[in-house]
Amino acid sequence: MDKRYELIIVGGGPAGMTAAVYASRAGLKTLMIEGSAPGGKLIKTAEISNWPGITEINGADLAFKMFEHSTAFGAEADFKEVIKVDKLEDDIIVECADNDRLISKAVIIATGTKERLLNIPNEERLTGKGVSYCAVCDGAFFRDKIVTVVGGGNSALEESLYLTTFAKKIYLIIRRDVFRGDELAQQKVINNPKIEIIRKHIPINIIDKDGRVNALEIEHVETKKKAIIETDGIFPYIGADPITSMVKHLPILDKDGYMIVDDHMMTSVRGIFGAGDVNSKYLRQVVTAAADGAIAAQAVFHLVRE
Repeated sequence: MDKRYELIIVGGGPAGMTAAVYASRAGLKTLMIEGSAPGGKLIKTAEISNWPGITEINGADLAFKMFEHSTAFGAEADFKEVIKVDKLEDDIIVECADNDRLISKAVIIATGTKERLLNIPNEERLTGKGVSYCAVCDGAFFRDKIVTVVGGGNSALEESLYLTTFAKKIYLIIRRDVFRGDELAQQKVINNPKIEIIRKHIPINIIDKDGRVNALEIEHVETKKKAIIETDGIFPYIGADPITSMVKHLPILDKDGYMIVDDHMMTSVRGIFGAGDVNSKYLRQVVTAAADGAIAAQAVFHLVRE
C-alpha cells in the first residue's frame, strides 16, 4: 500500500532537519528521507564556528545534534534514494529507488549541491583535513597559513580575496592563461600582494603529512612539467551542481538546475517547495539553509491546513 504523509522532506542536511523540527512541532505527519548520513556538508566539515550560540563545534557533532532534534517531535526518518517527485492532482508522489511509493500533501526538496571534484589522489580522504569547499565556513582555520585556491571563475576569485583576511599567502591556480571571472574581481586579485597566480597549471596530487594537507603537486598544461607547492589548505572552486534530478521534468528549475522559489520557499508547482543550497540564492550557509527549512515548513503547515 502507498504510504501517506502530510509532508515529505527530501534531504537530511540543515535545511531538511530544520524543516522536520518545525513541521513535526506543528503537528504535521512528517517523513524526512536522506540518501546517506544525515547532516549534508556538515559531516564533511571539521569545525563549525559560525553557528549562532556555539563558538566552535565539530561538523559531525552538530549534524548529530540536529538529527536528534529533527526526530524529537515525531518526525520519521528513512534512508534511501529518491528518484522522482511529481504532482498528481492534489497529491505529491515520491518514488524511491527501492520501488517504495509515497504520497504527501507537500514535499520540501532540500537535497543541496554536490561540488565538482578535482578527481585527483587523496582529495576525498583529506576533505575536512585541509581540503575544503567553503572559504566562508573554514577560512578562519587557516589564519597565518598558506592556502591554495583552484579555479578561474568568479567564485575562485572572490574566495581568494576573502581568504586574504586570514591566510598569509594564497596560491591561485588556473588552467588557462586568463580568468573567466569579472574584470573588477580580476584586478583586485592581481593587485593583492598576498595572492600569487599560477597560470596554465592543474593540480594532479594532494600530499599529506600526519593526515593533513601539506603540499600540492601541479602540472603545466602544455609542457607537462611538474612542481610541488607547500600549502596548508586547498579550496577547489571549479563549480557545484544542485541535486535536482528528481524534479528535472518539472518547470521549477533555472538554467543551472537550481530551484526557483518564492518568499515562502514554494515553487510554481503548488505543494513542492525548495530549501537550502538547492535553491537559487545569494548565500549558501548552514544558517541560511536552516532559515529556508523553517520558512518552508511553516508555509507547508498553512498549505495543508487549508
